[in-house]
Amino acid sequence: MINKDVEKLLLKVQKPGRYVGGEMNSVVKNKSEVDVRFAFCFPDTYEIGMSHLGMKILYSVFNDVEYIWCERVFAPWLDMEEQMIKNNIPLFALESGDAITDFDFIGFTLQYELSFTNVLNMLKLGNIPIKSSERKELSQIVVAGGPCACNPEPLSDFIDIFFIGEGEEVDLEVIELYRKCKSENKTKKEFLKLASQIKGVYVPALYEVEYKDDGTIKSFIPKDGAPAVVEKRLMLNMDESYYPENFVVPNIEIVHDRAVSEIFRGCIRGCRFCQAGFLYRPVREKSIDVIDKQCHTLCNNTGYDEVSLSSLSSSDYTEVVKLLETLTRWSTDEKVSISLPSLRVDGFSDDILSKINTVRKSGLTFAPEAGTQRLRDVINKNVFENELMQTCSKAFNAGWTKVKLYFMIGLPTETYEDVEGIAHLAQKVVDTYYHCENKPKGKGVMVTISTASFVPKPFTPFQWFAQNSRKELMDKQLHLKETITTKKINYNYHDADTSYIEAVFARGDRKLNAVMEKALEKGFHFDGWGDCFSIEKWLEIFDECGIDPDFYACRQRDFDEILPWDFLDYGVTKDFLKKECEKAYKDTTTPHCRLKCSNCGANKYGGGVCFERR
Repeated sequence: MINKDVEKLLLKVQKPGRYVGGEMNSVVKNKSEVDVRFAFCFPDTYEIGMSHLGMKILYSVFNDVEYIWCERVFAPWLDMEEQMIKNNIPLFALESGDAITDFDFIGFTLQYELSFTNVLNMLKLGNIPIKSSERKELSQIVVAGGPCACNPEPLSDFIDIFFIGEGEEVDLEVIELYRKCKSENKTKKEFLKLASQIKGVYVPALYEVEYKDDGTIKSFIPKDGAPAVVEKRLMLNMDESYYPENFVVPNIEIVHDRAVSEIFRGCIRGCRFCQAGFLYRPVREKSIDVIDKQCHTLCNNTGYDEVSLSSLSSSDYTEVVKLLETLTRWSTDEKVSISLPSLRVDGFSDDILSKINTVRKSGLTFAPEAGTQRLRDVINKNVFENELMQTCSKAFNAGWTKVKLYFMIGLPTETYEDVEGIAHLAQKVVDTYYHCENKPKGKGVMVTISTASFVPKPFTPFQWFAQNSRKELMDKQLHLKETITTKKINYNYHDADTSYIEAVFARGDRKLNAVMEKALEKGFHFDGWGDCFSIEKWLEIFDECGIDPDFYACRQRDFDEILPWDFLDYGVTKDFLKKECEKAYKDTTTPHCRLKCSNCGANKYGGGVCFERR
């Protein structure tokens, strides 16, 4: 239901469809008949938030409970924010048009460190007190989850509760506890103490941090019975985990405008830079019958004519060819295309090629990540040059003419020879095209290489590693650009300045709360967007707060240092991560989980790939 005051503003902003709601399959309830209202806030634009699978799942999980009404809230773009401030309109939810002050829970998903400023800005736009300590009543409980919650400390002053791990069950348990506490007239403090006893819940207010003279952490002390270690939650049986039969169908084009089916969680590979590959262990697959039913139901209920099979590495699904065969039994007749993103170079078989050959040949994407075999061994990528060439040859002979290759700049132990290797590898792909007998007649090849700047992340073997300085990263980008000698290779690279700030907050501690508060005062938001980001302004804030950002981004850690996230248990032991880091410095690889168990610690959950027959 669109707010009448908001309606008056729509002619003054671009993309008014972001703010009107009323989409097909959106859920509207009678607010007088629900006990708990949950504002699910995505700290970015509508187009990005509406593409996010986690939001789709939790929106339906919550709304399937009779006494909960979950509504969606997105960050208004600059033009709409200006109009809202000018007309004194607080941040509102799309389903009811109500201000977020009317909600029991205000929940954020933390997908990217540079969205942290949007979290605080959305609270400010909603007239919600920014700090947890300023919100005294048992209402407007601010919660957060998602991958960036694996180091919650830079936001610890502002968030009441962090959900650690997968949210389908723990979120509902906390909401039910809130409902009970509300009926018993308990205080917010009493509620938070009780919530801290639920597995997967971290309440920052119940912990104190002491620091050494050198700025590193001396101790992390729980209070009021809070657990010393907070263990993540996960859904062990994916066939029985909740999956929506409906998605809200957007009124405007979004980034990923298609049906999405999650085929498994986790990753067997153990690439040492990849946070998701460690956070979501162990691998847990859905069965073919369940995936097939969910895909078909979603297409029938949404009208989408494309289904994307979502995972960290789609070709690692144990029966991927049989899955594709099953889906094509109905998708071909109903003219629904099946897309298989996240394919590995070594997983692109002839069988898979034949199944996806009907999809328009807009281009294939692979991620070698490093330009030389030595560096691919360092990061445990376990992909070889001959595999890439064989895969590209298959694709070119089948009609493809465009290939995208993703790499990282600034990886541990990287040399300029490794950087040059990226250009040389791309050139070999170009040469492979012209050696293919069945390549498309009269067409040239285009190879696009994209480099992201490496950001060391918590819960990876590289969490101790110093990020390259901004100058080092930019010098390497320029060197790669100068190494490319053909117009058939297009080069894109990610801004080193944003990667630097990302690294600061990825490995930051509670002292960064002061930086976040100062950023809010100065109007920072949408820092992941080039229109809004300013490295100079960020450095000014760090200087005003007396904080050296290099301490977080560019400092090598010792193995015995207490890290800001050490009190969280994501199932992968610190000892295992140390051993993987040591193997990286020896250019030594680790076999993936289906070849050999590497004793990472995830077998304690009692399921998934850890208990498959090898």
